[in-house]
Amino acid sequence: MRAARLHRVGEPLSIDIVERPIARPTDVVIEVMACGVVPNMINVLNNLANWSYLHQPDLPAIYGLDVAGVIVEKGSQVHGMAVGDRVYVNPGRYCGACRACRSGNTTACKYYMLNGYFGMGELAQKLYDDYPYGGFAEFMSAPQYSLVKLPHNVSFETAARWGYLGTGYAALRRAGVNMTSTVLINGITGTLGLGTALFALALGARKVLGVGRNAALLQRVRDLHPDRIHVRALEGEESIREWARSLTDGDGVDVVVDALPTGAPAASFQAAFSALGRGGRHVNIGSVYEEVPINFLQLNNDCQTMIGSLWFTTEQGQEMAELAATGGVRLDVFENEVFALEEINSVLSGISNRHGGFSNYLISPNPEALTVR
Repeated sequence: MRAARLHRVGEPLSIDIVERPIARPTDVVIEVMACGVVPNMINVLNNLANWSYLHQPDLPAIYGLDVAGVIVEKGSQVHGMAVGDRVYVNPGRYCGACRACRSGNTTACKYYMLNGYFGMGELAQKLYDDYPYGGFAEFMSAPQYSLVKLPHNVSFETAARWGYLGTGYAALRRAGVNMTSTVLINGITGTLGLGTALFALALGARKVLGVGRNAALLQRVRDLHPDRIHVRALEGEESIREWARSLTDGDGVDVVVDALPTGAPAASFQAAFSALGRGGRHVNIGSVYEEVPINFLQLNNDCQTMIGSLWFTTEQGQEMAELAATGGVRLDVFENEVFALEEINSVLSGISNRHGGFSNYLISPNPEALTVR
C-alpha cells in the first residue's frame, strides 16, 4: 500500500510502498477514507526531537492523527464490530495493565501515545511497535478499544476532525459544564477553540464567551448562536476580567478553557484566567510554552481549580457521536478541503493559511471513493 513516511526530522514526507497491515485477534484493519491534518502537525514533524517531554517514534514512521474510515478486516476476537462499519479511530493507545489503566484513567498510562503523532515518554515506543500505522496511508490497523461507530449523518470529513473536537469535549466534561455554566474559551476562533464552543453549546452552557484576535472570525463564531455566544478581541480598553464580569452579574465565569495555539504568550493565558470566578475551574488544552506565574494564595482563597486535560477517551468519542446522531451538536460549520495523499507536503506547508477553526484540511488516499461513501 501507499504511505507517507517521515525518514528524518525536518524533511518532507515521502510516499513509500509498505506492507499492508493484517488484523491480529483483537485488532481491525481500516481503509482510510479521510485523515485530518491538524495545525500542530508541521511543528511535530519539524521540532519533536527538541521536545524532551514528548517521544517521537523510531523513523521511518507513518504519521497522521485523525482517521475516519471503513473496517475491511477484523480479528477473531473482535465482537460488536463488523466489516463495512464506518468508524473513527481514536489514536490514543495504552497498555491496559498499569495502575492508571486498571483504574480507568487510560490517558495517564505511562505507555500512552497518540498513534501517528507522538508519545508521552520513552515507553510509548513499545506501543508504536505494536501499531506503526498512522493515517497518512491507504490502510491502518487499530485495536478494537479505539473504535467509535459513526452515525450516518456524520461524514468521514467531519469525523476526521473528531480529535480536536474531542479534546475540547473532554475538557468541558472534566470541568462539569452543564446548563448552569458560563464558559470562556481563550482562542475561540482556532481549531481547538471553535470545537469547544460547539460542544459547550451542546452541553447546555447558558453563556459562551470567546476571546480571539481576528475580528472577522470572531463575528463568524458569534453568528453561530448570537443569543448565547459573546466575543471580543484580546486587545481592548476594557480588560478580559472586567468584560467577563459585565456579562456574569459581576461573578466571573464558571469555566475557562484555554485553547491558545502553539507559541501563544503567557500574558494571553493570564488575561483569560483572570476572568474566572470564585469556585471556577480552568482547563488547559492549549500550547502556551512560556512559564505562567500563578498567585496560588489567590487561587486558594477563591477556591479555584486548574486542570490539565489530554485528548479524550473512546467512550467520550462515542458520546460525541450520539450527540451528533440526534442533532444535539452543530457540525455543519466546517469548510472541508480534501487533498490526495501525494499532496501531503504542500498541505503541511500551507496549513497556516487556514480560515481559523472553520477550515478543515483533510488527506484522503482515495478522494474519489470518499465522495461516494
